[in-house]
Amino acid sequence: MNLDERLDAIVARLDELSDLLSGQHNMSSDELVRLSKEYSELKPVIAAIKTLRAAESEVGDLAEMIADQDTDGDMRALAEEEFQALKEKIPKLDGKLKILLLPKDEADEKSAILEIRAGTGGGEAALFAANLMRMYQRYSEEKKWRTDVISLSETGIGGVKEVIMEIGGRGAFARLKYESGVHRVQRVPETEASGRIHTSAATVAVLPEAQEVDLVIADKDLRVDVYRASGPGGQSVNTTDSAVRLTHLPTGIVVTQQDEKSQHKNRAKALKVMRARLYDYERQALDAERAETRRGQVGSGDRSERIRTYNFPQARVTDHRINLTLYKLDKILSGEALDEIIDELLNDEQTRRLAQTD
Repeated sequence: MNLDERLDAIVARLDELSDLLSGQHNMSSDELVRLSKEYSELKPVIAAIKTLRAAESEVGDLAEMIADQDTDGDMRALAEEEFQALKEKIPKLDGKLKILLLPKDEADEKSAILEIRAGTGGGEAALFAANLMRMYQRYSEEKKWRTDVISLSETGIGGVKEVIMEIGGRGAFARLKYESGVHRVQRVPETEASGRIHTSAATVAVLPEAQEVDLVIADKDLRVDVYRASGPGGQSVNTTDSAVRLTHLPTGIVVTQQDEKSQHKNRAKALKVMRARLYDYERQALDAERAETRRGQVGSGDRSERIRTYNFPQARVTDHRINLTLYKLDKILSGEALDEIIDELLNDEQTRRLAQTD
């Protein structure tokens, strides 16, 4: 099937969906939701097809007008100007359409589970992990997304050893997935009398949040251990067995949760994280080729991958995957300018994928 035939098929499918959704056919609520989703996803594609085809048709009409010997001189000059403008516009319209036709990641519309862990660098790494946590919280506020801290382990001096957050909002995973990997910071610690720059790091992992309909965890595959929550130095902070450790036996994935005083609440939060990790695990196992492509383009979240450096003395942030450097460290850490990096990463991925389809 060539491109024109594929576009015709897409237009015909939208007409078919329109008829089905008009109420002329009986359907279940699940089918109604599925067809409505498909319809809404096709509408921007159809709009792009119509815009491109209208431009191509107009180019043809203008070419005929220019070639016609009876065309008035002033009219021919105007037609030639419009002809050149459209000839330059059509490749951009074609590129936009091809991007819309790229296969969608089924998880892109989902909310995200974001995990940050302090890496090498001791207390400085924990302070940087806290910077990243605030950056994503503020970025989420800019996007009108909901943030909920599932678990948090602090150092007591403003640092964060580990934090797991749920970021709720349509399309949150589509943008935040580019943040997976190692983030490095270069700055002079407040305790450094000589003014020497220290380098430390934190790791970020972003997983699509899975709902129960996406993934069912069998009871026989899950071991549940309960114990007393502990505080700094291992001291008991709870007199009841409220902390929960979940172990998924087939994969060995372990999730612990002790932030809540209620065992029930801790188990519910641990299950949410477990479901997200398993969903991501299964996505990669079922589609190894796509996982490899994504790993090469935007990072897989492996702890060995340095994706970005934040240099405080120079107020500079560099994303190493696309060699992008911005001197907007404060605005990026406030979430205000983070989109400038994510947009470039998205454009880079789309360009790579388009090159693979040519």
